[in-house]
Amino acid sequence: MLLAINANNTNTQFCVFDGEQIRSTWRAATNPKSTADEFAAWLSPLMNLAGLKLADIDAVIIAIVVPEMLFNLKTLCRKYFHTEPLVIGEPGVDAGVEALVDMPKQDIGADRLCNTIEAHARWGGPLIVVDYGTATNFDVVDGEGRFIGGIIATGINLSLKALYEAAAKLPHIGVRRPTRVIGKATVPAMESGIFWGYIGLVEGLIARIQQEYGAKMKVIATGGLAPLFEDAIHFDAVDPDLTLRGLLRIYRRNRKT
Repeated sequence: MLLAINANNTNTQFCVFDGEQIRSTWRAATNPKSTADEFAAWLSPLMNLAGLKLADIDAVIIAIVVPEMLFNLKTLCRKYFHTEPLVIGEPGVDAGVEALVDMPKQDIGADRLCNTIEAHARWGGPLIVVDYGTATNFDVVDGEGRFIGGIIATGINLSLKALYEAAAKLPHIGVRRPTRVIGKATVPAMESGIFWGYIGLVEGLIARIQQEYGAKMKVIATGGLAPLFEDAIHFDAVDPDLTLRGLLRIYRRNRKT
């Protein structure tokens, strides 16, 4: 079985693939100080609950945007899974994506490469992948499957945190879809500003990307908060597991070679 690890700024996701099937996924708060032993102690009982064992894993692939974590994740793979992981972006690992940007190694995170290759393989192009994470990324992919650039906007939870920390009288709230646009009290007004304001941001940027590109583009949404906006924004598809499935596709591409 394949273990796919997607280490992002806020959460690190572990996913076990049995062939094409996702057996189970787990999230942990990203902590660069977590040791290999701590990862194993956390992961092992969760795998047991899903009917899995550490010994079931015979291959690992990693997408990571927090370099400080890489050593301990590699140690986890070597010590507990007895395998050398594939790491997106390292020499010899072919992601299968051509990047038409100024500095490909610096300007494209591993998760964005996964989104690009998986979205184009399934839906063709040109397309836009909207990835709701710590930041909200807009990945722009042309008709040939090449990453041609994108937009990085503040993530919705970061916006909430900034609003709460910068305004003394505003409470901390969660993200939900309000029933009205015009709020009649502080909390409903904040909820509307976050939810509908974010929709305005996403729809506006999608429209400007398509205008600049000069053609109609499919729009795919992914990330943990994507389902929250599924009925409020017209997406051609919503797949919270897009990045993980991109990792599976890249692993199989490299296994063949």
